[in-house]
Amino acid sequence: IVDITGFCAVEYIPFNSNPGRVRISYGGVCRNIAENLSRVGINTKFISIVGDDETGRGMLDYSRRIGYCMDDSLILKKNGTPTYMVILDHEGEMISAVVDMKGIEEADEAFVDSKAEHFRQAAYTFVDADNPKLLAHMLEQFGEETRFVLDPVSAAKAANVKHLIGEFYAIKPNIHEAEILVGFGIKNNEDLIRAAQELHKKGVAHIFISLGANGIFYSNGNEMGRLKAKDVKAINVTGGGDAFVAGIGYGYMNDMPFKEMVKYAIAMSVIAVTHAETINPEMCGDCVETHMGKFEWEELDLSQ
Repeated sequence: IVDITGFCAVEYIPFNSNPGRVRISYGGVCRNIAENLSRVGINTKFISIVGDDETGRGMLDYSRRIGYCMDDSLILKKNGTPTYMVILDHEGEMISAVVDMKGIEEADEAFVDSKAEHFRQAAYTFVDADNPKLLAHMLEQFGEETRFVLDPVSAAKAANVKHLIGEFYAIKPNIHEAEILVGFGIKNNEDLIRAAQELHKKGVAHIFISLGANGIFYSNGNEMGRLKAKDVKAINVTGGGDAFVAGIGYGYMNDMPFKEMVKYAIAMSVIAVTHAETINPEMCGDCVETHMGKFEWEELDLSQ
Protein backbone atom coordinates (compact mmCIF):
# COMPACT_ATOMS: atom_id res chain seq x y z
CA ILE A 1 0.00 0.00 0.00
CA VAL A 2 1.10 3.56 -0.63
CA ASP A 3 0.78 5.59 2.59
CA ILE A 4 -0.26 9.24 2.35
CA THR A 5 0.07 10.71 5.85
CA GLY A 6 -1.07 14.16 6.95
CA PHE A 7 0.52 15.48 10.17
CA CYS A 8 -1.42 18.31 11.86
CA ALA A 9 0.84 21.06 13.21
CA VAL A 10 -1.86 22.36 15.57
CA GLU A 11 -4.88 20.88 17.32
CA TYR A 12 -7.12 19.33 14.66
CA ILE A 13 -10.26 21.26 13.66
CA PRO A 14 -12.85 19.23 11.69
CA PHE A 15 -14.28 20.59 8.40
CA ASN A 16 -11.25 22.84 8.07
CA SER A 17 -7.90 23.04 6.29
CA ASN A 18 -5.44 22.26 9.06
CA PRO A 19 -1.83 23.46 8.76
CA GLY A 20 0.77 20.72 8.83
CA ARG A 21 2.77 18.59 6.44
CA VAL A 22 2.12 15.63 4.13
CA ARG A 23 4.41 12.67 3.51
CA ILE A 24 4.08 9.88 0.95
CA SER A 25 5.70 6.52 1.69
CA TYR A 26 5.31 2.79 1.08
CA GLY A 27 3.14 1.06 3.67
CA GLY A 28 0.75 -1.78 4.34
CA VAL A 29 0.88 -3.96 7.45
CA CYS A 30 2.76 -6.94 5.98
CA ARG A 31 5.02 -4.76 3.82
CA ASN A 32 5.97 -2.77 6.93
CA ILE A 33 6.65 -6.01 8.79
CA ALA A 34 8.78 -7.25 5.87
CA GLU A 35 10.88 -4.08 5.72
CA ASN A 36 11.43 -4.01 9.47
CA LEU A 37 12.45 -7.69 9.41
CA SER A 38 14.90 -6.99 6.62
CA ARG A 39 16.35 -3.99 8.45
CA VAL A 40 17.23 -6.17 11.46
CA GLY A 41 18.84 -8.81 9.26
CA ILE A 42 16.13 -11.44 8.76
CA ASN A 43 15.95 -13.17 5.35
CA THR A 44 12.51 -12.04 4.17
CA LYS A 45 10.34 -12.61 1.10
CA PHE A 46 7.21 -10.47 0.70
CA ILE A 47 4.48 -11.70 -1.67
CA SER A 48 1.82 -9.08 -2.31
CA ILE A 49 -0.15 -7.23 -4.99
CA VAL A 50 0.95 -4.04 -6.74
CA GLY A 51 -0.27 -2.06 -9.71
CA ASP A 52 1.44 -2.02 -13.09
CA ASP A 53 2.06 1.68 -12.56
CA GLU A 54 4.84 4.02 -11.56
CA THR A 55 4.05 3.57 -7.87
CA GLY A 56 4.09 -0.22 -8.08
CA ARG A 57 7.36 -0.31 -10.00
CA GLY A 58 8.87 2.10 -7.51
CA MET A 59 7.81 -0.15 -4.65
CA LEU A 60 9.45 -3.18 -6.28
CA ASP A 61 12.67 -1.26 -6.86
CA TYR A 62 12.65 0.01 -3.28
CA SER A 63 12.25 -3.51 -1.87
CA ARG A 64 15.31 -4.68 -3.78
CA ARG A 65 17.38 -1.77 -2.40
CA ILE A 66 16.29 -2.40 1.19
CA GLY A 67 16.76 -6.16 0.97
CA TYR A 68 13.38 -7.91 1.09
CA CYS A 69 12.27 -9.68 -2.09
CA MET A 70 8.93 -8.79 -3.76
CA ASP A 71 9.63 -10.43 -7.11
CA ASP A 72 6.90 -13.07 -6.66
CA SER A 73 4.13 -10.51 -6.19
CA LEU A 74 1.02 -10.27 -8.38
CA ILE A 75 1.24 -7.35 -10.84
CA LEU A 76 -2.18 -5.82 -11.55
CA LYS A 77 -2.94 -4.81 -15.13
CA LYS A 78 -6.32 -3.16 -14.56
CA ASN A 79 -6.01 -1.62 -11.09
CA GLY A 80 -3.48 0.69 -9.49
CA THR A 81 -1.38 0.08 -6.41
CA PRO A 82 -3.54 0.06 -3.24
CA THR A 83 -3.41 3.34 -1.30
CA TYR A 84 -3.96 4.32 2.36
CA MET A 85 -4.55 7.97 3.35
CA VAL A 86 -4.47 8.92 7.06
CA ILE A 87 -4.71 12.13 9.10
CA LEU A 88 -2.82 12.33 12.41
CA ASP A 89 -3.49 14.97 15.06
CA HIS A 90 -0.80 17.18 16.60
CA GLU A 91 0.00 14.40 19.11
CA GLY A 92 0.48 11.76 16.43
CA GLU A 93 -2.82 9.92 17.01
CA MET A 94 -5.04 8.87 14.09
CA ILE A 95 -8.13 10.98 13.42
CA SER A 96 -9.41 9.32 10.25
CA ALA A 97 -8.32 7.34 7.22
CA VAL A 98 -9.45 6.29 3.73
CA VAL A 99 -8.32 3.01 2.18
CA ASP A 100 -8.41 2.11 -1.54
CA MET A 101 -7.93 -1.68 -1.60
CA LYS A 102 -9.94 -2.74 -4.66
CA GLY A 103 -6.95 -4.30 -6.40
CA ILE A 104 -6.37 -6.74 -3.53
CA GLU A 105 -9.47 -8.67 -4.66
CA GLU A 106 -7.67 -9.89 -7.79
CA ALA A 107 -5.60 -12.47 -5.91
CA ASP A 108 -7.08 -15.98 -5.98
CA GLU A 109 -6.35 -19.52 -4.80
CA ALA A 110 -4.45 -20.37 -8.00
CA PHE A 111 -2.07 -17.47 -7.32
CA VAL A 112 -1.51 -18.70 -3.74
CA ASP A 113 -0.94 -22.27 -4.92
CA SER A 114 1.65 -21.07 -7.44
CA LYS A 115 3.75 -19.91 -4.46
CA ALA A 116 3.60 -23.27 -2.67
CA GLU A 117 7.36 -23.75 -2.58
CA HIS A 118 7.86 -20.42 -0.81
CA PHE A 119 5.38 -21.36 1.91
CA ARG A 120 7.10 -24.71 2.38
CA GLN A 121 10.54 -23.09 2.69
CA ALA A 122 9.40 -20.44 5.18
CA ALA A 123 10.05 -21.02 8.88
CA TYR A 124 7.32 -18.45 9.65
CA THR A 125 4.67 -16.83 7.47
CA PHE A 126 3.24 -13.46 8.53
CA VAL A 127 -0.25 -12.59 7.30
CA ASP A 128 -3.03 -10.07 7.84
CA ALA A 129 -6.81 -10.58 7.68
CA ASP A 130 -7.54 -8.67 4.46
CA ASN A 131 -8.83 -11.72 2.57
CA PRO A 132 -10.41 -14.38 4.85
CA LYS A 133 -11.12 -16.77 1.97
CA LEU A 134 -7.52 -16.83 0.76
CA LEU A 135 -6.26 -16.97 4.33
CA ALA A 136 -8.35 -20.07 4.99
CA HIS A 137 -6.91 -21.63 1.84
CA MET A 138 -3.34 -20.87 2.92
CA LEU A 139 -3.92 -22.40 6.34
CA GLU A 140 -5.49 -25.50 4.85
CA GLN A 141 -2.78 -26.03 2.26
CA PHE A 142 0.33 -25.02 4.20
CA GLY A 143 -0.58 -24.96 7.90
CA GLU A 144 1.49 -28.08 8.53
CA GLU A 145 4.55 -26.75 6.71
CA THR A 146 5.05 -23.24 8.10
CA ARG A 147 4.04 -21.43 11.28
CA PHE A 148 1.49 -18.69 10.59
CA VAL A 149 1.57 -15.42 12.53
CA LEU A 150 -1.51 -13.17 12.29
CA ASP A 151 -1.95 -9.43 12.64
CA PRO A 152 -5.75 -8.98 12.35
CA VAL A 153 -5.37 -5.32 11.18
CA SER A 154 -8.80 -4.17 12.44
CA ALA A 155 -11.71 -5.27 14.62
CA ALA A 156 -13.94 -5.72 11.57
CA LYS A 157 -11.38 -7.95 9.86
CA ALA A 158 -10.76 -9.85 13.08
CA ALA A 159 -14.44 -10.82 13.10
CA ASN A 160 -14.03 -12.28 9.61
CA VAL A 161 -11.23 -14.64 10.67
CA LYS A 162 -12.46 -15.51 14.16
CA HIS A 163 -13.39 -19.03 13.00
CA LEU A 164 -9.79 -19.60 11.86
CA ILE A 165 -8.01 -18.32 14.95
CA GLY A 166 -6.95 -21.71 16.30
CA GLU A 167 -4.92 -22.38 13.14
CA PHE A 168 -2.36 -19.67 13.91
CA TYR A 169 0.86 -20.26 15.80
CA ALA A 170 0.87 -16.66 17.07
CA ILE A 171 -1.43 -13.63 16.94
CA LYS A 172 -0.92 -9.92 17.63
CA PRO A 173 -4.32 -8.22 18.02
CA ASN A 174 -4.91 -4.90 19.72
CA ILE A 175 -7.35 -4.81 22.62
CA HIS A 176 -10.41 -4.21 20.39
CA GLU A 177 -9.48 -7.01 17.99
CA ALA A 178 -8.85 -9.36 20.92
CA GLU A 179 -12.33 -8.64 22.29
CA ILE A 180 -13.80 -9.67 18.94
CA LEU A 181 -11.74 -12.86 18.84
CA VAL A 182 -12.77 -14.00 22.35
CA GLY A 183 -16.32 -12.61 22.38
CA PHE A 184 -16.17 -10.57 25.59
CA GLY A 185 -14.92 -7.22 26.82
CA ILE A 186 -11.37 -6.89 28.15
CA LYS A 187 -11.23 -4.28 30.90
CA ASN A 188 -8.58 -5.49 33.35
CA ASN A 189 -5.82 -8.03 33.96
CA GLU A 190 -8.29 -10.75 34.87
CA ASP A 191 -9.98 -10.32 31.50
CA LEU A 192 -6.61 -10.48 29.74
CA ILE A 193 -5.78 -13.75 31.51
CA ARG A 194 -9.19 -15.18 30.61
CA ALA A 195 -8.77 -14.09 26.97
CA ALA A 196 -5.37 -15.76 26.77
CA GLN A 197 -6.74 -18.96 28.25
CA GLU A 198 -9.57 -19.00 25.69
CA LEU A 199 -7.20 -18.44 22.79
CA HIS A 200 -4.72 -21.07 24.00
CA LYS A 201 -7.59 -23.57 24.25
CA LYS A 202 -8.40 -22.92 20.60
CA GLY A 203 -4.82 -23.74 19.63
CA VAL A 204 -2.91 -20.43 19.55
CA ALA A 205 0.58 -20.99 20.99
CA HIS A 206 1.74 -17.38 21.43
CA ILE A 207 -0.46 -14.35 22.16
CA PHE A 208 0.59 -10.70 22.07
CA ILE A 209 -2.18 -8.18 22.79
CA SER A 210 -1.32 -4.53 22.16
CA LEU A 211 -2.58 -2.27 24.95
CA GLY A 212 -1.64 0.97 23.20
CA ALA A 213 0.18 3.37 25.49
CA ASN A 214 -0.09 0.75 28.27
CA GLY A 215 2.30 -1.65 26.55
CA ILE A 216 1.89 -5.32 25.64
CA PHE A 217 0.20 -8.31 27.24
CA TYR A 218 1.97 -11.57 26.35
CA SER A 219 1.35 -15.26 26.97
CA ASN A 220 2.75 -18.58 25.79
CA GLY A 221 0.69 -20.67 28.20
CA ASN A 222 3.47 -20.78 30.80
CA GLU A 223 4.79 -17.21 30.87
CA MET A 224 2.16 -14.47 31.04
CA GLY A 225 2.43 -10.78 31.85
CA ARG A 226 2.52 -7.16 30.81
CA LEU A 227 5.50 -5.15 29.61
CA LYS A 228 5.91 -1.46 28.90
CA ALA A 229 8.83 0.82 28.10
CA LYS A 230 8.45 3.96 30.22
CA ASP A 231 8.51 7.59 29.05
CA VAL A 232 7.95 6.98 25.33
CA LYS A 233 6.88 10.08 23.41
CA ALA A 234 5.22 9.03 20.14
CA ILE A 235 5.43 11.09 16.98
CA ASN A 236 3.62 8.72 14.58
CA VAL A 237 1.96 5.56 15.92
CA THR A 238 1.05 4.19 12.47
CA GLY A 239 3.89 1.67 12.17
CA GLY A 240 4.35 0.72 15.82
CA GLY A 241 2.40 -2.52 15.72
CA ASP A 242 4.08 -3.62 12.50
CA ALA A 243 7.52 -3.05 13.98
CA PHE A 244 6.49 -5.03 17.06
CA VAL A 245 5.45 -8.00 14.93
CA ALA A 246 8.78 -7.82 13.10
CA GLY A 247 10.50 -7.91 16.48
CA ILE A 248 8.64 -11.11 17.30
CA GLY A 249 9.88 -12.52 13.98
CA TYR A 250 13.43 -11.57 14.89
CA GLY A 251 13.02 -13.32 18.21
CA TYR A 252 11.73 -16.49 16.59
CA MET A 253 14.54 -16.66 14.06
CA ASN A 254 17.16 -16.09 16.75
CA ASP A 255 15.66 -18.48 19.35
CA MET A 256 15.30 -15.72 21.94
CA PRO A 257 13.71 -16.46 25.35
CA PHE A 258 10.02 -15.56 25.24
CA LYS A 259 10.04 -12.51 27.52
CA GLU A 260 13.29 -11.22 26.03
CA MET A 261 11.68 -11.51 22.58
CA VAL A 262 8.77 -9.34 23.75
CA LYS A 263 11.21 -6.71 25.01
CA TYR A 264 13.05 -6.75 21.69
CA ALA A 265 9.75 -6.34 19.84
CA ILE A 266 8.72 -3.42 22.09
CA ALA A 267 12.08 -1.77 21.43
CA MET A 268 11.47 -2.01 17.69
CA SER A 269 7.99 -0.56 18.19
CA VAL A 270 9.36 2.39 20.17
CA ILE A 271 11.96 3.09 17.50
CA ALA A 272 9.14 3.16 14.95
CA VAL A 273 6.69 5.44 16.81
CA THR A 274 9.33 8.00 17.79
CA HIS A 275 10.00 8.88 14.13
CA ALA A 276 7.78 10.76 11.69
CA GLU A 277 8.05 8.04 9.03
CA THR A 278 6.04 4.81 9.32
CA ILE A 279 9.35 2.95 8.97
CA ASN A 280 12.19 4.53 10.89
CA PRO A 281 15.09 4.71 8.39
CA GLU A 282 17.53 4.20 11.29
CA MET A 283 16.02 0.82 12.22
CA CYS A 284 18.73 -1.84 12.47
CA GLY A 285 19.93 -4.52 14.85
CA ASP A 286 22.48 -2.30 16.60
CA CYS A 287 19.88 0.45 17.02
CA VAL A 288 17.44 -1.95 18.71
CA GLU A 289 20.10 -3.31 21.08
CA THR A 290 21.10 0.24 22.05
CA HIS A 291 17.50 1.24 22.79
CA MET A 292 16.84 -1.88 24.86
CA GLY A 293 19.73 -0.95 27.13
CA LYS A 294 18.35 2.53 27.74
CA PHE A 295 14.73 1.69 28.59
CA GLU A 296 13.27 1.63 32.05
CA TRP A 297 10.78 -1.23 31.99
CA GLU A 298 7.43 -1.49 33.72
CA GLU A 299 6.80 -5.20 34.23
CA LEU A 300 3.91 -7.20 35.68
CA ASP A 301 4.04 -11.00 35.97
CA LEU A 302 0.58 -12.56 35.52
CA SER A 303 1.70 -16.20 35.22
CA GLN A 304 -0.74 -18.63 36.81
